[in-house]
Amino acid sequence: MSESNWYVIDNVAQLDSPALVVYPDRVRENVTLLTQAIYDVNRLRPHVKTNKSREATRLMLDAGIQKFKCATIAEAEMLAMTGARDVLLAYQPVGAKQQRFVELIQKYPDTLFACLVDNLTTALQLSDLASVAEVSIPVYIDLNVGMNRTGIAPNEQAQTLYEQLTQLSGIRPMGLHAYDGHIRNPDLAQRTVECDAAFAPVQQLAETLSANGFTPPLIVAGGTPTFPIHAKRHIDGLPPVECSPGTFIYWDKGYGSILTEQPFLPAALVVTRVISLPDSTKLCLDLGHKSVAAECELGLRVSFLNAPELQAVGQSEEHLVVEAGAGHTYQVGDVLYGIPNHICPTVALYERAFAIEDGLVTGEWATVARDRIIAV
Repeated sequence: MSESNWYVIDNVAQLDSPALVVYPDRVRENVTLLTQAIYDVNRLRPHVKTNKSREATRLMLDAGIQKFKCATIAEAEMLAMTGARDVLLAYQPVGAKQQRFVELIQKYPDTLFACLVDNLTTALQLSDLASVAEVSIPVYIDLNVGMNRTGIAPNEQAQTLYEQLTQLSGIRPMGLHAYDGHIRNPDLAQRTVECDAAFAPVQQLAETLSANGFTPPLIVAGGTPTFPIHAKRHIDGLPPVECSPGTFIYWDKGYGSILTEQPFLPAALVVTRVISLPDSTKLCLDLGHKSVAAECELGLRVSFLNAPELQAVGQSEEHLVVEAGAGHTYQVGDVLYGIPNHICPTVALYERAFAIEDGLVTGEWATVARDRIIAV
């Protein structure tokens, strides 16, 4: 099979559609590219929100990656079940999630779990639960460096909160968390300027805490767009900055279009079929809102590797209508291979991904952490 048609599935007739498919060899290559892009594999803390699977996690563990980040209790449990030693829940537990997090710590003692906090009230609640359960909860302060959704500014307020955390029983402040997902300028030089500006107060806060006698705090920073920038950071007197890319493992059209300096390969696709010919120029595919992330504008949601000229003109829950143009030769039953604009929420739409090796469907990767609850 040539490189140009790497995605073709020879026994696709046995595959119902729509389907999510993954290419393990390409996933391994992306993991290798990630580890080669940083001087110390221990600085990697990949986010598993993209893959949500034990199989993808094992490939990262096999590459020597031991630290991970996640967004849900289920993702955290999936990581522990797979053997991850260090897991950061990059989310502030609120309500019932607090008790579940404590139960997670109790159920999987071989995994070090940590979470985020951005206010004293939540920290006090976690402290009370931890004290009753006789566990210790490592926490990172969630810093707002421009996303404007959670976290507090990296200033005196964050310094005060950090100092308060050190006084709580059952709470162990570990460091600072700074996600800069809003920084995705296609120009790497400009992206670097913006990233460094957002990171500067984080570094200043860490240095201030260290100068005030606290153990130099760990810093977990960035996502896929700013990974190449944070990967090069070295700050004298502070622990190495940990980097948390996620999309790298499967890649997608969105990041592939704007992060052209990054060498990752598309490793997960959606397979769809033509199910109807509504008129002389249009095709209807079995790829609705429930089968590919529908967060962006209609024309950008998916691109077809073997039919790049097709343009989406309508979508509903189970259907995608595309314009093929006059005189097209597509027929009902034709198979199309689509690369989503955003792979992370697309994966979450499927309970399983089918593994494709040497052009054949060879197995399944359960999207086990798409569920909100596994056991805990």
